[in-house]
Amino acid sequence: STGLSIRPGCCVIHVPATHRASLQEHTESQMSSNSNPNNSSKSPLSVTVSAAIAAPADVVYGLISDVTRMPEFSPENIRGEWLDGATGPTVGARFKGTNKLGSTTWSTKPTVTAAEPGRRFAFKVPGSSGALWTYELASQDGVTVVTESMVQQKASSPLIRWFQRRAGVTDRAANLRSAMTTTLERVAVAAQCQAVADCPIDV
Repeated sequence: STGLSIRPGCCVIHVPATHRASLQEHTESQMSSNSNPNNSSKSPLSVTVSAAIAAPADVVYGLISDVTRMPEFSPENIRGEWLDGATGPTVGARFKGTNKLGSTTWSTKPTVTAAEPGRRFAFKVPGSSGALWTYELASQDGVTVVTESMVQQKASSPLIRWFQRRAGVTDRAANLRSAMTTTLERVAVAAQCQAVADCPIDV
């Protein structure tokens, strides 16, 4: 067997076959832990990063709101596609995002909650622990300050945290901050290149 897929509520996770025994042990251990009334979950996440990009806000917005291009920028996202006939960012549109951390891949189907060209783009991941991702843009004198934030009101399930630890991630907030910083750095390169129409390759 090459693995299996499980659905913890927010997403569909593909489990490599080599991890199945460890997953079963974790699940059994967690069932025992959940029976302890003194057991408490980790706090929810809230991570924010900003970057100043020397490009117009409409150019930056066009890049971050095109979910099909996010794999070019994000270290974690490997695929994005619009769903239900949607072809671009509008409030209520859904898309499928596929991500990878270590050897684990998972997919979610977020809904766009804000789509204001040149100003704001946001989407909500489904599920009680699904995060709200927001990009706020403020432009002045040809420079756009982009603030990317991720807010999770309810802690991820123990199962999801197990997958994170398997990938070597013990501090998810720090891991996300690093990935988000890289994302904005890559967006900056593409936006600045596109703004001056001097790209050596298509971006």
